[in-house]
Amino acid sequence: MLHEDRRRAGSFGEDAEQYDRARPSYPAALVDDLLADGARDVLDVGCGTGKVARLFLARGCNVLGVEPDERMAAVARRHGVVVEHATFEEWDAAGRTFDLVVAGQTWHWVHPDRGADKAAAVLRPHGRLAVFWNRASHQPHVKAAFEAVYARVAPGLDTHSILLGNVADSRFTDTADSFRRNGAFEDPSIRTFRWEQRYTRDEWLDALPTYSDHRTLPPDVLARLLDDIGAVIDEMGGAFDVTYETVVVTARRRA
Repeated sequence: MLHEDRRRAGSFGEDAEQYDRARPSYPAALVDDLLADGARDVLDVGCGTGKVARLFLARGCNVLGVEPDERMAAVARRHGVVVEHATFEEWDAAGRTFDLVVAGQTWHWVHPDRGADKAAAVLRPHGRLAVFWNRASHQPHVKAAFEAVYARVAPGLDTHSILLGNVADSRFTDTADSFRRNGAFEDPSIRTFRWEQRYTRDEWLDALPTYSDHRTLPPDVLARLLDDIGAVIDEMGGAFDVTYETVVVTARRRA
């Protein structure tokens, strides 16, 4: 279970500025959907450098972040996000409740059952829990070229890489099942928002080490991987388009 791998969970803060600079954001349509019922008070679980929190702050919401890594939290605070230092499971809500609890790219670091319990405890009646991930997909020739590099340099990494679109749907269905097991939520739903982003060679190579499966590779392996992926992108003209699927699992708190 990823939430038990604290080495990977703590790797993001090794270069929090790079994470903030290179990680993709999330589509406006997702934020529109989550705010459609008038939510104003938002809790961001594992807020990191505040990439999700800032989207809701820009819509006029009151946002509180919870983040276990002070290095990441420091960057979020510089962006104007109020952050409390804790894991979500151990965080003390001090009686506070929210209309919306969100987690962007972080729920797999939270114990699924304890996380659902905590979310249910801090959500107001009919409040919404929404956890989501970006999953990249590539044109067939790009995917094939990338996977050839991974097979040669870091075999096995490509089988589960979110950057290559190889995260199994079970991540989302298992999350929905954990909401159902909790009993405090109405039946969850899974939705997908598609959007595109163009990357230059340098932008993609900047992004790769912000993912924990890449960050925790031996340094020489990561260096080879970046060099060889860079050469592939050079052969493609120095830039390429990525189609992202933002998959959101969401459920409402029962009255």
